[in-house]
Amino acid sequence: MINDEIRVKEVRLIGADGEQLGIKLTREAMQMALEANLDLVNVAPTAKPPVCRIMDYGKFRYEQQKKDKEARKNQKVVDIKEIRLSATIDEHDFQTKLRNAIKFLKDGDKVKASVRFRGREIAHAEIGRKVLERLAAETAEVSTMERTPKLEGRSMIMILTPKTS
Repeated sequence: MINDEIRVKEVRLIGADGEQLGIKLTREAMQMALEANLDLVNVAPTAKPPVCRIMDYGKFRYEQQKKDKEARKNQKVVDIKEIRLSATIDEHDFQTKLRNAIKFLKDGDKVKASVRFRGREIAHAEIGRKVLERLAAETAEVSTMERTPKLEGRSMIMILTPKTS
C-alpha cells in the first residue's frame, strides 16, 4: 500500500536515507513524504504499528523489475532428453546413442534412457538392464545415475544427470 491507501492511525516511519524517525501519525508521515516529493510506502503491514518508508516508489518498482529480469536471464532450465534403446541393440547403434547421450549431458541436460521390450523380450529383462548399465558405465565420467534401471510396464527406465564440476 502506498500514500492514501494506508488507513491506520499511526505508523513507524523510516526516512528516505534509512534512518528511524519513530512512531508518527499517518497524516504527519504523509506530509513529510509530500515535502520530500516522495511516496509513503507500507513495507511491513503486519507489524504493530505498521512500518512505512519514505521512498520513490516508481524507481523502486523499476529496479525490482530489472533484478527479476536479470535473475530470469541467468537461470538454467534443465531439460530431460530421452534416448530409446532396445534389448538387442547392435554395437554401432549403441555407440551412436552413447554419443548423443554424452552430448546432452555436456549441454547440462538430464538423460532418460529407456529400453522398450517387445513381445517375449520382457521375459529376459536382465538383457535390457545390462544395456542400461553399460550406458551408465560409459558415460560415468560426465554423469551420475539419478535413478537406477527400473522396470515400468514394458519399458526399463534409467535417468542420468550431468556431473557438477
